[in-house]
Amino acid sequence: MKRSKSVLFALCLGLLGFVGTLVGDERPNFLIIMADDCTYNDLPIYGGQNAKTPNLDALAKRGLTFNQAYLATAMCQPCRAELFTGQYPLRNGCSWNHSASRPTTKSLPHFLRRLGYRVGIAGKVHVKPAAAFPFDPVGGFDPNCVRQPTRTHDLGPVRDYISADKHETPFCLTIALVEPHVPWVMGDASQYPPKKIRLPKNIADTPETRKHYADYLAEITYMDEQVGEILTCLEDSGNAENTLVLFTSEQGSQFPGCKWTNWNTGVHTALIASWRGHVASGERTNALVQYADIAPTLIELAGGEPVADCDGQSFANVLLGQSKNHRDFVYGAHNNLPEGPRYPIRSVTDGRYHYIRNLLPDEIYIERHLMGGGRLNNPYWATWVGANPVQRPDVYELTRRYIRRPAEELYDTANDPFEMKNLIDSSELSTTRDTLRAELDSWMKSLGDPGAAVDTVDALQAARRGEHLHGPETGK
Repeated sequence: MKRSKSVLFALCLGLLGFVGTLVGDERPNFLIIMADDCTYNDLPIYGGQNAKTPNLDALAKRGLTFNQAYLATAMCQPCRAELFTGQYPLRNGCSWNHSASRPTTKSLPHFLRRLGYRVGIAGKVHVKPAAAFPFDPVGGFDPNCVRQPTRTHDLGPVRDYISADKHETPFCLTIALVEPHVPWVMGDASQYPPKKIRLPKNIADTPETRKHYADYLAEITYMDEQVGEILTCLEDSGNAENTLVLFTSEQGSQFPGCKWTNWNTGVHTALIASWRGHVASGERTNALVQYADIAPTLIELAGGEPVADCDGQSFANVLLGQSKNHRDFVYGAHNNLPEGPRYPIRSVTDGRYHYIRNLLPDEIYIERHLMGGGRLNNPYWATWVGANPVQRPDVYELTRRYIRRPAEELYDTANDPFEMKNLIDSSELSTTRDTLRAELDSWMKSLGDPGAAVDTVDALQAARRGEHLHGPETGK
């Protein structure tokens, strides 16, 4: 983030009086509700034309919706590690899915317990090692995102954890739902007739795709119903008045071009904040924020001091209506192992223009879950590859877009949110392109990111052993 020390100092002074009132019993509780693999603009609050989400719609009406919220890596484990630690993937060590953060990593339980908070998690955890993420385990929600079907949830343990009658200390509770992660088997798909669905521009229109997209939409509605039950539980707890609620959709869905990519429908996330009397109701903000900023924000609102080695910075001033801006840039990093052969990607956006660098563009992109078939992987991909390229050039072009990518991409996401037109060679955007190129180089250098050398079997296996070969801790 590019911001002068004087500006930061002024912002800190502006918040000093407010933060001072949060000490003791007035400190807010924090409730983070996470969806799983939900593309942000499939939700009606971000322009989605299909899904029914009355509870999220209601939450947005009484809260602040972030138009420009992002995560660094569009995979479950790295993005959760980023959110909980306030660090980018390469710094906390979780640079691949199904890997691990550095053993010395600190996270929300460390940061907030020292301030007197109980810090728990219910549902899907998917971060490790336990020493780096020592959450209180809270039951009631299925931790397994690929169980078929998802276990019926029980709000009893959550009710006990957040009850004002049972606890005098504030809480920070993450409820990590497992919908709409595949397999798409929950909810009522009959309310989404496949022929009536409006598919996004980056999704090929085949009958099999429409069928599975309907199943996915049903899971979004099922997820929304859970959100409604959780918020009702909060109302009944006695703590609703002094709880900051954050809802986020995590990364994009398991459709080509969403999850496991640095495209906008992968790294752009939904974020809604609601806190009565503190956060404005029914408003939206264009402030640019990233998952790494959430932990510093909670720490500040809890009355704590900034944490060393934190990549994010608090956006409490945006929540409180004291600023309309936050970051100048947000960043993305994808390493494809073990989800497929190595295919490292880096990216940066200023909120409108999105620059993507594919570090091994001569390779073809393969994601084994989406493209490999099997029990948990919906078979629509075969209908993309099997479509007649003469009769269905539209399907061919979307298939080609997914597996063969240029060295550089540049998109105007304000006018092209599905990033269908690459503007990298536009002379009119040469200054923007050069600025974003330089910014990405600077970010990678600051993290000791060697690029393609991170996305190797040796580096992944070392991380799984707790030995991280790259990043700012080792300087390698």
